[in-house]
Formats: sequence, structure tokens, C-alpha cells
Amino acid sequence: MTPDLLAVADATKGFLPADEAAALHTAALSAAPGLWLEVGTYCGKSTVHLGAAARAVGAQLATLDHHRGSEENQPGWEWHDASLVDPHTGRLETLPSLRRTLWDAGLDDVVTAIVGTTQQVGRWWSSPLTFLFLDGNHTEEVAQHDYAAFAPHVVVGELLAVHDVFENPEDGGRPPWNVVRRAIDTGAFEQVSMTGSLRVLRRQDAPVT
Repeated sequence: MTPDLLAVADATKGFLPADEAAALHTAALSAAPGLWLEVGTYCGKSTVHLGAAARAVGAQLATLDHHRGSEENQPGWEWHDASLVDPHTGRLETLPSLRRTLWDAGLDDVVTAIVGTTQQVGRWWSSPLTFLFLDGNHTEEVAQHDYAAFAPHVVVGELLAVHDVFENPEDGGRPPWNVVRRAIDTGAFEQVSMTGSLRVLRRQDAPVT
């Protein structure tokens, strides 16, 4: 990461600690060129780290989000940010923030924003992936859906990163942990690194089930 890009990422709203952001960037630098997918964009903090890595290795990054926020981002919840509410709709709206982030980072030629739910996009997604980052909705239903919809497209030998993985239930929600356990226990992936709540796994020659 250049100092300028790091400054953009640091100034962007989001929930990715610096050590996990650096680990995500480093992991992505080891991925093959091709198409990468980020599930869960928010305002684009992690997108900058992934986009910078994609440019360095010659990959393209698609980042997927409906931009209305997860449950914990809604009014009355701990992570609600009233400054992101669209006065026209009265709902959270993070897409304008992402567009500004990509402009400031100069990553529009590397990053393509997909606006929709993972259920919508998962129905038609068919492209192979050389890097997948799962950091979307953390309910059990959606987290398991996102893994089932997109992990099968990860090329054997390439990488899956999952954020907010907490082994101890007192530290955070269980769905991302359950996704990682499913990936490893079924033999589809093998863990290669762990930094904070970020796990990086490598696709094995076994089906995703």
C-alpha cells in the first residue's frame, strides 16, 4: 500500500482494524490474477486494500453490497451512523461513500461495484474466482448462503478470506466462525493464516458442500 492509498483507507468509515487490513492486503498479493470478489463493501475501507493489491498483481475486483447496511448498522443498533442516512429514503445508503472512496483512491479502473443482495447476485454468478473475501451480513442464514453461493467458484489453490471470525462466542457472533468450520471440516479449504478475526483459507481439490 502506498502512503496515499493507506491514508484514503484510514479515512474511510468501516470496521477493519489496521492489522487485519494489512493481513488482507498481504494475502491478496499472493492471489493469482483474474477476478476477485468482495462480499460486503460498506464504504470501501477493505475495498481500497483489496483494490491496491488487485492492481499490483493484475487482477480485477468486484465488490458486492446492497448498500443499505446490515442489521447492526440500522437505527437503534450499536454500529448505526446517522450521517449515512439518505434523507430522501430515510434509509442507510453507503453507495455514495464508496464512490467517493474509489475516486479518492484512483481505483475506478480496477474495482467494479455491484449493487444488489447476495441472493440476487448469487443466482446468476458463474465466474471463477482467484480471491474471495466474505464480510457481508453476519446472520447465520445469509453467511451460510454467501459461502454456498460464491465459495464453489474459488479456483483450486486460490484463496478465501473471512472476516469477523470469533472462536469464543463472547467475542462476537458465531456465523462467520461456523462458515470457516464448514469450509475446513468438509475438506474444501485449508487454513493458511489468522490475524485477529481474519482467517485466510486455500481451496483444496474437494467439493464445496
